[in-house]
This record gives sequence, structure tokens and C-alpha cells, in this order.
Amino acid sequence: MTGPRLDALVLGAGVIGLTTAVQLAESGLRVEVRTAVPPHLTTSAAAGAIWGLYHVEREESVVRWSRETLQTLIKLADEPASGVRLVRGVEASRTPVVLLDGTDMLPGLRRCAAAELPPGFAAGFEYTAPLVDMPTYLAYLTDRLLGAGGRLRVAPVARLDSAGHDAAAVVNCTGIRARELSGDNEVYPVRGQVVVATNPGITDFFAEDSDTSSELLYILPHEDKVVLGGTAEPGRWSLTPDPATARAIVARCAEVVPSVATATVLEHRVGLRPGRPRVRLEEVAGGNGGRLIHSYGHGGAGVSLSWGCAFEVSRRLLSEPGLIVPAS
Repeated sequence: MTGPRLDALVLGAGVIGLTTAVQLAESGLRVEVRTAVPPHLTTSAAAGAIWGLYHVEREESVVRWSRETLQTLIKLADEPASGVRLVRGVEASRTPVVLLDGTDMLPGLRRCAAAELPPGFAAGFEYTAPLVDMPTYLAYLTDRLLGAGGRLRVAPVARLDSAGHDAAAVVNCTGIRARELSGDNEVYPVRGQVVVATNPGITDFFAEDSDTSSELLYILPHEDKVVLGGTAEPGRWSLTPDPATARAIVARCAEVVPSVATATVLEHRVGLRPGRPRVRLEEVAGGNGGRLIHSYGHGGAGVSLSWGCAFEVSRRLLSEPGLIVPAS
């Protein structure tokens, strides 16, 4: 990377920030990611993580971002180093459900017969979806960023208006920190806790989609380990794993797959999803005469929307107004 001035400074090294930076750097821009913590300590590192139906909202832009992300993740599943695999499984509800918009995106989706569901579940759908091992995936994205000439620097930014002093554009992908950094009181934490255990032989995922309870149920197999979830606790800021919560997670999952009850627990993960009534992806007036694009508020859909949002940011920066021309 040459020259003192960056084309784009991306704030945040979670899945939204890294994916955005990779897309910009691979488009020929001079890019730096600045982050308060390294990728493996971000909220994204604590995620399960799977592209799922429950992430698809009805807004046209969100459906488009979801579709673009799904298509990209399916391609990445051909790269073993990415940590992305296509896994078949079931999403089920304890009450009759109606399919959400966007189900045409999912390969091989079909309604399950009652006999195929665990006891207590009334309806469900089987499909194949990208399952992402987040520690591996974040390292993969970092390698792609560096390979494209980008930089990653652990250096917290205190103010948005001074962050872009040496950059033509700033992209704010700070997740939960956007509440403070952008002065956006619509951003709030949704605490998630998961248990990572040895895999007792599970090959298919399972996810419950019954209601909006803070107690979630999902079983996500990552080859030799399995991620058991989870929670969605709005307004709770604690990053300390709660032992009682962990026991309850394992117990809920064991009702569906009994073998997880005796699996060896490897670690506990906690992250703060950046909740918001809707995703904020928009350009506003930036400081120092530069451009400022916000991309945050993805809640639990960061993985599911990441590439689509990165493409959207790239389209905006590489087109009028305020065209940024890639270095030759």
C-alpha cells in the first residue's frame, strides 16, 4: 500500500467490518481496518454461526443482501481454509409456522413430516445452509485482507469526526460500539451465550424457531466440536459466562439430541449482538470533507448479511457521487 492517504478506513474487525474491508481491498482500494479488539475477541467470534431463515426480513434491500451473502458463502464452502461448510439440518417450531420471505434461496428446502421432528415440535423444514466456524472464518478474512494489500491495526477510535483524517472515506462497522461512537441510542445489546463442546457424532444442525424468548435452542456441528445455544437477552451488557445459563443451554439441547448431555465442554462464549430496529446502512456527511458510511445494527444476522452489505458499501464508494477511484 503506497501513499499517505487511505481510500477507506473501516472501523471494526467483526464479520461486517472484515468482509467490507476485504471487498474494498480486493476492488483495488487502499484500505485499513482499525479496531478496538482483534478479530478473535469480537462479538462475531462468539457466534454459532449459520445463515438461517430467521434472518430474512421483508425489506427489499435486506432480502437482497441476504441473497448475495448466501450465494457468496455457498461458493466459499469450496475453500476448506474458509471454515464454511454446507450442512443439512432442520429448523422446527413448537407451533405451526408459515415460511418467511426468501425461502426460495435455500437449497433443497422441504417440509418435514411429523414423525421426523423431535417430541414437542409441531412443524419444521429441512434445508441445507452454510455453517461457519467463526474463529477460522475471521482468520481467513484477515488473511484475504492482508493478501489484498490491506492493513489491520488494533487502535480504538474515540470519535468518528476525527477518524477519517487520513482517509477519503470512513466505513463505520463498529457493532455495539456504534451506540457510543455514532450517538445512536437505537443501538442496544442483545447478549448471546453459547457452549462449545466435543462433537458426539452430530452431522446435521438443529434450530428452534418458536417465539421471541430469550432462551434459544440450536445445535450446530463443526466437525470435531459442536456449538450449543443459546440466549438472546436484550439490554444485558455482561460478557461473563453464566454457569447456570450454560447448564440450561446444554439441558435444552439434550432434550433434542441426548448425546450432548455427556459431551465434554471445551469453552463458553459470550457476545453482544448489536440490536437495532433496522440495519443502518447509509451515507452521511463525514468530517474533514470525507465520506462516512454507517453499516451496523445487524443484530444476530451479521454473518447472514455480511457480504451483501459489503457489496452495497463497495457499490456506493465506487460510484457517484464522490467517486473513489482504485489505485492503478
